Amino acid sequence: MNDKLSEIRSSGLKATTPRLKILEIFQHSEVRHLSAEDVYRLLLAEHSDIGLATVYRVLTQFEQAGLLTRHHFGSTTAVYELHDDEHHDHLICLDCGHVEEFVDEEIERRQRAVAKARGFVIADHALSLFAHCKTPNCPHRAEAEAAQRER
Repeated sequence: MNDKLSEIRSSGLKATTPRLKILEIFQHSEVRHLSAEDVYRLLLAEHSDIGLATVYRVLTQFEQAGLLTRHHFGSTTAVYELHDDEHHDHLICLDCGHVEEFVDEEIERRQRAVAKARGFVIADHALSLFAHCKTPNCPHRAEAEAAQRER
């Protein structure tokens, strides 16, 4: 609990119950990329009385404070992940929506070389690769379909 308190306070926010609960969800979720609706459903499962509007407000505050990073991954629904200083890129399945994080030093070197050849120095970048899963019985497809039915 003290780690969560200090993380929220060091970002300049007060450690309110909604903020603590939402940060806890991100720290303990098996799923790394969560939408506001995902967070809200997880809160409901815990019998929390935190409303959807509060979830959206806290996610925005956490993003502005640098605790979360927001992504769109090709859809209108934003997903959030805990911000860490470890750079990674994303591979997104177009069939089921599953997101895999990866680090590839060859890609990183190539991006720096391309920028340098054009007179740039990369300050930051985000790479999202959208692809079709080649696994015949994609385990994430069933999860995505079940989650879609719940909505």
